Amino acid sequence: MAHHPTRRSAHAATRAARLEDRGLSDRGQGMAAGIVLAGAALLALAAFTTASRADAVMVSHGISTFGDLKYPADFKHLDYVNPDAPKGGEISEWTMGGFDSMNPFTVKGLAGALSTVMLEPIMTGTSDEIGSAYCLVCATIEYPESRDWVIFNLRPEAKFSDGTPLTADDVMFSYQTLLEKGLSDFRTVLAQQVEGAEVLDPHRIKFTFKPDFPKRDLIQEVGGLPVLSKAQFERDKLDLESATLTPYIGSGPYMFDRMEVGRTLVYKRNPDYWGATLPINVGRSNFDTIRLEYFADSAAAFEAFKSGVYTFRNENSAKQWSTAYDFPAITKGYAVKAELHSGAKASGQAFLINLRREKFQDPRVREAVGLMFNFEWSNQTLFYGLYDRVESIWENTWMEAKGTPGPEEIAVLQPLVDAKLLPASILTDEAVLAPVSGARQLDRGNLRRASALLDAAGWEVGADGLRRNAKGEVLRIELLNDDSAFDRVINPFVENLRALGIDAANVKVDPAQMENRTRPPNYDFDLITGNARSTYISGAELKQFFGGATADDSAFNLMGLKSPAVDKLIDQAIAAKTRDELTYITMALDRVLRAERFWIPQWYKASHTVAYYDLFGHPEALPDYALGEMDFWWYDAEKAARLKAEGAIR
Repeated sequence: MAHHPTRRSAHAATRAARLEDRGLSDRGQGMAAGIVLAGAALLALAAFTTASRADAVMVSHGISTFGDLKYPADFKHLDYVNPDAPKGGEISEWTMGGFDSMNPFTVKGLAGALSTVMLEPIMTGTSDEIGSAYCLVCATIEYPESRDWVIFNLRPEAKFSDGTPLTADDVMFSYQTLLEKGLSDFRTVLAQQVEGAEVLDPHRIKFTFKPDFPKRDLIQEVGGLPVLSKAQFERDKLDLESATLTPYIGSGPYMFDRMEVGRTLVYKRNPDYWGATLPINVGRSNFDTIRLEYFADSAAAFEAFKSGVYTFRNENSAKQWSTAYDFPAITKGYAVKAELHSGAKASGQAFLINLRREKFQDPRVREAVGLMFNFEWSNQTLFYGLYDRVESIWENTWMEAKGTPGPEEIAVLQPLVDAKLLPASILTDEAVLAPVSGARQLDRGNLRRASALLDAAGWEVGADGLRRNAKGEVLRIELLNDDSAFDRVINPFVENLRALGIDAANVKVDPAQMENRTRPPNYDFDLITGNARSTYISGAELKQFFGGATADDSAFNLMGLKSPAVDKLIDQAIAAKTRDELTYITMALDRVLRAERFWIPQWYKASHTVAYYDLFGHPEALPDYALGEMDFWWYDAEKAARLKAEGAIR
């Protein structure tokens, strides 16, 4: 529902997905899930409750899309945290590639991992409920039943890490700056939603929404905007559109500590954090420092973990998980290997097909290419049977389209069929599923099906075994890849494509090249590993993920999907007034998106496979929607002292 002013979550997660299995939330690779600290990209969704009513205006500590908030106004702490968790110590993780900027709001430069960690949104979500947001920088919100506007009553005690107060002027500055200089796809959506903003006094700001835009999520959208320091931008002459190594000053519990450009980033807990005792923050942000180490590839990162260079690893290689965790730190009990509960939606990890390429305009070509990826063989041969196939954009949720559409879905789809935006077959066909392959790498049945599709599409096999169209152009497909660990997945796929007569290649690039070639406006690729994104409660972010209006400048719609039918369904999803209505619209949207065949779904697992040195504690029962090691885990000083005494850690 909340849409995205930063691109870091898009590109960092895309780089992460090129590994065998991300095993992470959409917040990025290596550094793992669970740090819900700042920015609209980190705001879960948002919720509704009424504290009082006066002249039909609600005053509340939070807001909900549908239903009631889980936590009342007088709650003491979140259910899934340890309110007595100690503060101290360090958690360290890895990420891949490098960085040359600390500005995550521009396509210029490679932004450092967690470069929004210092920033707080006005409201924030939780990890144990869907569709909830609570006041963070604000104390309360005021809004009418129509949700035509909202007033944020800011906490007077809120301040930035440099000690300067956070005021309504900073919120206004942040809104105006993101509207004028944020990512173009984000600006487009924000301009459609917000009529304007008005500072009422130093601690009150009012947002008024466009009369013709559905209001269901708009309070949550603006509540998710990160708050920048106006004084810092003016003093340091910062430009949101330019790369910079100057870290942003924020009001969050963490602040920038130090960096070694391209190699190491360290953030430290602010000892004077203004919001430390707020109920929403109790038991959270427990580490004194968060350190991120960069590595050129995942193999080097794993060796570094074995040596104790960093202390927490969210394992994304099934091979390593199954065969490589027999090193001394594990066998001596210094490190823990654990599979932890996750109830989260699958990431939508897939090979994404660049629809901007003329050769991929014919859906028969896209279907043929998808038939050549053998998940079943890959899972058993490469992944030790650890994964399930991603089938749906909303995999592992109640919104996945299954079988033929029921009457509720048909009611959504029929007008689009009548308007000739969808074929009538969408009403009777089964939802598109990924093809099932046999036990051998090259499935002969799928090869024959793919060959027939390419023949029908005009790509015929020549004397040299390669397929050409009527113009004599060879059908060449490059799979862009910036991590050697993924070679063992891509190379068999390439071999199968070549058996079909496609001139396929695994094209190796470094992370900087990958970033440059996949960012707008370049989109210089055929296939990449990325994510077909979704949220639990679909809203305006769908315009960035799949909308035609932003397809040529979106950091999220990397495949370049432009579909009038999809655009209509997105508008309906944004306007849905009940949970049931939204569910059926989302199922219809899922069905239509999958029929576009812009992706070749990969895999997921419904658990967190993690390894860490035994110096951390975590709640016995983790919430469904976050691993949270940077958010609500803590440092165990006694365990750490034992490991240090035995020379297990530095």
